[in-house]
Amino acid sequence: MASQHPNAPARASGLVHQNVRLTHRYVVVSNDLAQHPALSFTARGLALHLQSLPAGAPVGIKALAAKAPESELRIAAAMRELERHGFLKRTRERMPDGRFLPCTISYNRPGADPGPVRTTPPPPRSPERAPVPEAVPGSEAEPDPEPEPEPGPEPDRPSGHRTGPPSPDPHRPSAELLAGLRVHEPRLLLSERDVRRLAPGVTAWLERGADPAAVRRTLCAGLPHDLAHPAGLLAHRLAALLPPPLPAAPVRPAAPDPLQNCDDCDRAHRAPVPGPCPDCADAAAGGGGRAA
Repeated sequence: MASQHPNAPARASGLVHQNVRLTHRYVVVSNDLAQHPALSFTARGLALHLQSLPAGAPVGIKALAAKAPESELRIAAAMRELERHGFLKRTRERMPDGRFLPCTISYNRPGADPGPVRTTPPPPRSPERAPVPEAVPGSEAEPDPEPEPEPGPEPDRPSGHRTGPPSPDPHRPSAELLAGLRVHEPRLLLSERDVRRLAPGVTAWLERGADPAAVRRTLCAGLPHDLAHPAGLLAHRLAALLPPPLPAAPVRPAAPDPLQNCDDCDRAHRAPVPGPCPDCADAAAGGGGRAA
């Protein structure tokens, strides 16, 4: 019978660690993040990935989704989780030239703030405007808000120029429609600046024959539960869902002249008004008479 050793350590059950000492290509992560009870595993993994990236790396939703199996919608939800629990902060910093630079701050401990984050301004942009980001097919995830250009100075009017009455604002009906969206959907509360920026997009819909009530229903339908940027979502919908122009109305042929009875020979002929038929009119004009 085999001898028993009561003092031998019991074999470990569950997780067993077999670690080696790391000397390069590693990142230190706090248990505040790794064992956070309210964060999903997707959010924890995203925070770990952000902590491993060098400063200045692109961390937009599309950039992260391009190198991960998760969809843009799941990555956006994970980033909002990290923001709610203090592991992430997304801001926009104003550059000396007036542009706004997006900045994402990743914290290794919630509430930690080691000091102001300094970013290096990117090279000057070309005058062409960047395209509007597209949404994930089958979802209505709101795109990140785009930097808005500062309004330029108004041109000086020449002295002595007589100004007439102010011209009507072509976008006023669109602005009123946008401002009234909050009555139907409280989450679509827009600022005056957002209303002025989005009004031309609504005007394009109205000029293509869209009914204002239909435009309102389209903008209010199927909003995400955790809508953070209503203006960005509306800008995407106005651009992506723009209806085509109405087809031109078909040209109908002119109706034929009604039938009339000739005053002389009593034959039926077509003419716009009663009178002689063409034969009797020609005979009368030539001075002759119609043969019996």
